[in-house]
Amino acid sequence: MAGHSKFKNIMHRKGAQDKKRSNLFSKLSREITVAAKMGTPDPEMNPRLRLAVNNAKAQSMPKDNIQRAIDKASGGDDENYEEVRYEGYGPGGSAIIVEALTDNRNRTATAVRTAFSKNGGNLGTEGSVAHGFERLGFILYPAEAGSENKVLEAAMEAGAEDITSTEDGHEIWTAAEDLHQVASDLEKALGEAETVKLAWKPNLTVDMDEKNAATLLKLIDALDDDDDVQTVWGNYDISDEVMEKVEG
Repeated sequence: MAGHSKFKNIMHRKGAQDKKRSNLFSKLSREITVAAKMGTPDPEMNPRLRLAVNNAKAQSMPKDNIQRAIDKASGGDDENYEEVRYEGYGPGGSAIIVEALTDNRNRTATAVRTAFSKNGGNLGTEGSVAHGFERLGFILYPAEAGSENKVLEAAMEAGAEDITSTEDGHEIWTAAEDLHQVASDLEKALGEAETVKLAWKPNLTVDMDEKNAATLLKLIDALDDDDDVQTVWGNYDISDEVMEKVEG
């Protein structure tokens, strides 16, 4: 993987999502609470919680909010979130995977199905598109974290499987089970990452024209706006030229 960064398209809505601060914080809080409930409330002893806390810090979430979300896990509250994955097809033959944390499956399924049907897509069954993706660990560093050589060296030393450096930053891929260890080693060498998460990486990407890209981005926005939806992944590739026309 080199040159044009296809994955940045998949992450591209992050900028738009950052504007919805409260929406973003509530999603981060939910992930922290679920992670703390599933293991120990100590981030050092609970890899998933550590990732959740690091991602919250990377989005400038206040320490008090983070602690409150951890405390909520041991507070015996009635909220019981479960992880649900939805798979479907978007405009232009794109494949979409939606990860959610919900305390009401019916509500979330209805909202996700509606978002697909109103924006040129349709919800499939579980497994309908996941076979076209790999489940991998993903670590993102900003460009200023270091030169391409420095980051490449650190990533190889840490046991990463693949790395792409562009002007937008450094994308580092690991085996899913190695994510926590690689992220910890990289933190020592490069400082805190911008993003550390388990990702769905497409095996092949589909180029979007202007019309399909515009509809697809509406679909992603509609999904992102739902409080239960944590992350949206896709196999689409939107060129910079098309993106400028759509957003212009």
